[in-house]
Amino acid sequence: IGHSCLTLLGVSISSNCSSKAHKMRPQIILLKEGTDTSQGKAQLISNINACAIVVDAIRTTLGPRGMDKLLVNSKGEATISNDGATILKELDIIHPAAKILVDIAKSQDSEVGDGTTTVVLLAGELLKQCKKFIEDGVHPHHIVTAFRRATTESIKLINSIAVKINKDDPVKLRELLERCAATSLNSKLIHQQKEMFAKMVVDAVMSLESNILPLDMIGIKKVPGGALEDSFLVDGVAFKKTFSYAGFEMQPKRYTDPKIALLNIELELKAERDNAEIRVNNVQEYQRIVDTEWKILYDKLDLIQKSGAKVVLSKLPIGDVATQYFADRDMFCAGRVESNDLKRTMKACGGAIMTTAYDLDDTTLGTCQKFQEKQVGADRYNLLTGCPAGKTCTIVLRGGSKQFLEETERSLHDAIMIVRRALKHDAVVAGGGAIELEISKHLRELSIKEDNRQQLFLAAYAKALEIIPRQLCDNAGFDSTNILNKLRARHADGSRWCGVDINNEDVADNMIACVWEPALVKLNALTAASEAACLILSIDETIKSARSGQGQVGGGTPAAVAGRGRGRPM
Repeated sequence: IGHSCLTLLGVSISSNCSSKAHKMRPQIILLKEGTDTSQGKAQLISNINACAIVVDAIRTTLGPRGMDKLLVNSKGEATISNDGATILKELDIIHPAAKILVDIAKSQDSEVGDGTTTVVLLAGELLKQCKKFIEDGVHPHHIVTAFRRATTESIKLINSIAVKINKDDPVKLRELLERCAATSLNSKLIHQQKEMFAKMVVDAVMSLESNILPLDMIGIKKVPGGALEDSFLVDGVAFKKTFSYAGFEMQPKRYTDPKIALLNIELELKAERDNAEIRVNNVQEYQRIVDTEWKILYDKLDLIQKSGAKVVLSKLPIGDVATQYFADRDMFCAGRVESNDLKRTMKACGGAIMTTAYDLDDTTLGTCQKFQEKQVGADRYNLLTGCPAGKTCTIVLRGGSKQFLEETERSLHDAIMIVRRALKHDAVVAGGGAIELEISKHLRELSIKEDNRQQLFLAAYAKALEIIPRQLCDNAGFDSTNILNKLRARHADGSRWCGVDINNEDVADNMIACVWEPALVKLNALTAASEAACLILSIDETIKSARSGQGQVGGGTPAAVAGRGRGRPM
C-alpha cells in the first residue's frame, strides 16, 4: 500500500510541477490584436469557393448570346455592360484571393483588349477541377507543376497551328482584320451593326502610324441622339465646340487650306491674383497700367494675325476682346480646347503647340485641306479633314442613351485593340471554342502516356478548357452535352478548327465561317489563367490585419479617438 501511495504521490507532484512551469512560460504575441489568420486545407478550399462565386457573376456574359449586367454604384450611376473587366471593376470585390481574378481580367484588357471573360472563366474552371484533388489530400505543388507543364504544351500547340497573316497582300490583310474585329463585336451590344463598325475600326487603325499604332490617336466622341447607324469616322480631328464669347457667331465657319495656330497662351485680360496690391500716386499712373495691359493683349493678337493663321486653337481661354478681334479679320478661334484634342490636331495637321505668339511662322503653323463647323445632333463639332500628316482619326458615335453610348465605346475599344494586336502579331486562330477543344484533345493524348499522378492533373486541365464551348452553348440555350460530344468526335477525326455554330445550333469549321481571333488573345488568356490558378493554389494561409480603428489603444480607448485631431487639446 505504501508503494502505491508513493507512486500516486509522485504522479501528483510531477503534474503539479509541469503546470507551474507552463504558467511561468512567457506569452508570445506576434500579431496585432484583431488580426485574423486562417490556414490549411480549409483556407485553400475557401479561396477556391470565393473565386467560383466571381466566375458565376460573369459566366453568362460570354459569347454572341451572352447576357448584359446592370451595375449601380454607390452614387446611383448605372452601367450596362457584358465586358468582363468592366463588370469586375464595378463589383468592388474585397476578398483577397478573388481580387486575383480581377487583376488578370484587367491585365487581359490592357494587354490584348478582348478575352476578359474568357480568362476569368478559365482560371475559375481550373480551380474547380483541382478542388476535388485538394479535398482528397493531394499536395498543391504537384497540381501546380502539372498545370505549368500543360500551359507550356498549349502555347506550343497554338504557335504551331496558328494561321499566319500575309501582310504583302493589302486586300487579304484588310479582309482578315475586318473579320477579327467582327468576331470581337459578335458578343457586344452592337453586334447587329458589326459589319459597319468592323470597317470603321479597321479604317481607324490603318490611319495610325504603322510602327507603333498609338491608341490615344483615335478619338471617340459620344453624341446622344440619333441612331447607331448615324455614327461616322472623321479622317482627321473632330472636337466639340468650346465655350465662346460674343462675336463668335460673326466668325467664318468654313475654310479651305487654312493655316492653323496651336497655342497654349491666354488671350484675355488677366485678373489680378488674390490680395494683389498696386499703389499708384495719381490717375496718370493708373492709366499707364491699364494701357500696358491692353497693349500686351493687342500685341499678341497682332502677331497671330500677321502670321497668316486663319484658325486659332488654344488650350487656355480666349476672351471676348480677342474673339471680336478675330471676327473682324475673318479668323476663327476656339479656347479651352482639350489637351488630347490639341495634341491630335498637331499630329494630324503638323506645326507645334506654342507658348508664345512671337515665333509663329510656316514651320510652327499647321494646315489642313478643309476646316468646318458642323451640327451633330444637339451639339456643334469642329472638323479638320484632309490633314497632310494624317496620323489620327476620330469616331463620332450616335445613340439613344448615355449608358448605351458608353457600352458602345467599350465595345469599339476591344475591337480596336484586337485589330492592333492582329497587325503587330501576324497569326490568327478560329474562335467559338475550336482552339480550346483542339488543345484539350492534345492534352488528353499527352496524359494517357503518363504513368503517374500527372495523368490526372493533365486530364483535369484538358477538361477545364471545355468550359468555353460549353458556356457558349449554355448562354445560347443549346444542349451543351450534345454539342460537345459532336465537337470531340470532329476533333478526333482531325477537324482542328471545328467549333460551336451559334447561328444554326450545330458545329462548324469556324476558320471557313470567318470566326477568327488573334492567336495572342488565346496565348495571353491561357498564360494568365494558369498563373492565377497556380498562385491561388500556392496560398495556404491568409493573415488579415485589423482595420484602422478596430484595435484598442491604452485603457480601452478606440484607436480612431486616441489621436489628436485639429484643435484638440493635449
